[in-house]
Amino acid sequence: MLEFTWPWIFVLLPLPYLVYRLFSQAPRQDAALYVPFFSILSRLQSDNESLSSGRLLSLMCCTLIWLLTVIAASRPQWLGDPVQLPSTGRDLMLSVDISGSMEAQDMVVGNRQASRIDVVKAVVGDFVERREGDRLGLILFAAHAYIQAPLTFDRETVGTLLDEAEIGIIEESATAIGDAIGLGVLHLRNRPENSRVLVLLTDGVNNAGAVSPEQAGQLAQQENIKIYTIGIGADQVVQRTFFGARAINPSAELDEAVLTQIAESTGGRYFRARDVNDLVGIYEELDRLETVEQDEQTYRPTRVLFYWPLGAALIISFLLTLFSIPWLSLTGRARVHGDDDATPRPDVSSA
Repeated sequence: MLEFTWPWIFVLLPLPYLVYRLFSQAPRQDAALYVPFFSILSRLQSDNESLSSGRLLSLMCCTLIWLLTVIAASRPQWLGDPVQLPSTGRDLMLSVDISGSMEAQDMVVGNRQASRIDVVKAVVGDFVERREGDRLGLILFAAHAYIQAPLTFDRETVGTLLDEAEIGIIEESATAIGDAIGLGVLHLRNRPENSRVLVLLTDGVNNAGAVSPEQAGQLAQQENIKIYTIGIGADQVVQRTFFGARAINPSAELDEAVLTQIAESTGGRYFRARDVNDLVGIYEELDRLETVEQDEQTYRPTRVLFYWPLGAALIISFLLTLFSIPWLSLTGRARVHGDDDATPRPDVSSA
């Protein structure tokens, strides 16, 4: 539907006619400068004004230019059909650990070993695709925490940003769990109170950052933000050495006690993902979180159109100026003056 933002601008349409009728022409004054070719230009102008059809065409073009200018000034825009935003859902912030330890290949996908970060990208990416109706955000953290995507309905972009996350883009030698939770609280605190959810996934212990996980958990509790924590990593991996095979625990540094305390204090839960199936089951359970009714919202996509009439007015003005110049008369007179200058003069030297 076509709509004008400032329709009152159309009251200016008769302005040129009113100026023409109400104000007399300025009195003619003698020229202050002497222009040698002024008489030629005057004759050209009089010749041009003698063409009544040309004057009528110029008048029509000027009228059209003024009309297009007024239309552009009223800021026309095209309103699309109403689009209804999802009326249910949560504000869900995903916080993913990309410290160096996430490169550990203790996950099995099919018959091959896979790193923790690759499995997280696959499982969480599928989780993101299913979250239709939720506002999703993404936080990446290692030694520092950064917001990678603010809360948005654009699940495709969030999934792409997660897939493009690489270990090493943040200093990877430490893990700032507290800062990651604090950053999530900062972005969720102004959202509807019963829809704030933070899902934090890590494989280590907090050993960096300005805020401890306990302090960040208390802040989340005060803001009524529910936190679900996920500890990822296998409990046992067989490592083959020169002296034989031995079993090691690659998740020895995982601080399950703190992660459990943070989750339970905010009304959430702590999950342990030892393999791919565990991680898939965790996110399927997170899919069953209770939805919260929100106010129904709609918006209409808007496309501005003022540049079309404005561009047309500029083009017509240029063409009108171009065609109002009597090119044939100018070239003809220039040719005549050129011939006069080329007329040979009598040789008076013999006299």
